[in-house]
Amino acid sequence: MIIRKGNPEDMQAVLGLIQELAAFENEPEAVLITVDDLIRDGFGPVPLFHVFVAEVESNVVGIALYYYRYSTWKGKTIHLEDLVIKEKMRGTGLGYALYSEIIKQGKKDNVRRIEWNVLDWNTPAIEFYEKSGAKILGDWRVAQMSEEAINYFVDNKLKQ
Repeated sequence: MIIRKGNPEDMQAVLGLIQELAAFENEPEAVLITVDDLIRDGFGPVPLFHVFVAEVESNVVGIALYYYRYSTWKGKTIHLEDLVIKEKMRGTGLGYALYSEIIKQGKKDNVRRIEWNVLDWNTPAIEFYEKSGAKILGDWRVAQMSEEAINYFVDNKLKQ
């Protein structure tokens, strides 16, 4: 097993893992990005994300995709967007290795917090994170505005 920084040539495999995660979360149709989007957004002049990949026998079988955020209370933080391991490779230590790499990156970057979302029904993930020392916050809710809602707001609410 090799854990390394991802590169543009890995983005086809990264997209495949993102699609696998979407299927696991019962939203396979929700993935709209393309390989070209990932290459542009992750490897352009101002990268919007970074990714570690887990490689076994020259195949990417896991990813930890993250980006930097800024907390008005804490300063620089890391947001772990996705930690995904191919289903057939789960339980092999790859998830722990990628997760550890994110935490080491946070330590190296002197961030004051690393955060991510986990679905409330994903008990194995919750137990994995809690066992590592992470705290699952029960009093915060995730808020999102879809592309359709953004368009509706701009086109209708701002014109009133």
